[in-house]
Parts: sequence; structure tokens; C-alpha cells
Amino acid sequence: MAVIKNRLHSERGAELIEFALVLPLLLLLIAGVVDFGMMFQSYEVVTNAAREGARVGVLPGYDVPDVQARVNAYLGASGLTGARTTTVTNVPVTTGAGTFTARSVTVAYTYTFAVLGIAAPLFGGNFGNIQLNAVSVMRTETAAAP
Repeated sequence: MAVIKNRLHSERGAELIEFALVLPLLLLLIAGVVDFGMMFQSYEVVTNAAREGARVGVLPGYDVPDVQARVNAYLGASGLTGARTTTVTNVPVTTGAGTFTARSVTVAYTYTFAVLGIAAPLFGGNFGNIQLNAVSVMRTETAAAP
């Protein structure tokens, strides 16, 4: 009888049960950190693609299709193949020295969460997609006078 009483009050295996309860939360936390890290990396790529597009767009002899081709090439080389749009506009900028024309390149990319997009609906959340936007504005260059 004493043996049965000792087994009922034993704490043997309690750590294993506690670990089993905490492990899913730790894995979800780690997955969230990785997912947000990948999203931030994608945002940096979108920002650099907008900068590359603006760099091409301000050169003489280049037009909107050249800018869009450069942005798409940069995003493709970085592995971002999702939905994206590129908008190129001319923007007048007024300064104390005068007015000049700048070219604005806006890149919008739809990022899909890899782990949180699958796990969030299980907990009542909605982490499917997020829109990443980047804008780069550069002063247009003119051809040198002969």
C-alpha cells in the first residue's frame, strides 16, 4: 500500500509533460521570428529594386519599359517571384535654386508568410499576405551640352 501511495505523489516525468506543453509555443515563436526576418529581407530587396529602377530611369535615353525591366530583373535575381507592380512618374521638385524634374519609382510586392500564413488561422489570426511598398526618387540627368 505504501508503494502505491508513493507512486501517486511522485513527480517523476513532470518535466517531460511541461516540455510537451511549452514546445508548440516555442516552435510558433521561432517560426514567427523566421517569417518576419524573411519578410524584412524581402522588403530590403523591394527597396533596392526601386532604387535600381530609379537609377536607370534618370539616365537619358531610358524610358518606362527599361525601368520596369530593371526592377523585374532585380526582383527575379533575388528570388521574389510573387505579384508585383512598378509605377514610374515624373515629379517636379522646387528648390531655392530653381525647379527640376525628378523621377519617382514605386514598387509594390505582395509577400506571403510561409509559416504564419498556415498557422495563424488555427489560432484565429490572419497572416496570409502583406503588401510591401518602396519608393525611390532621383533627379533626372540631362545630356551634356556639346
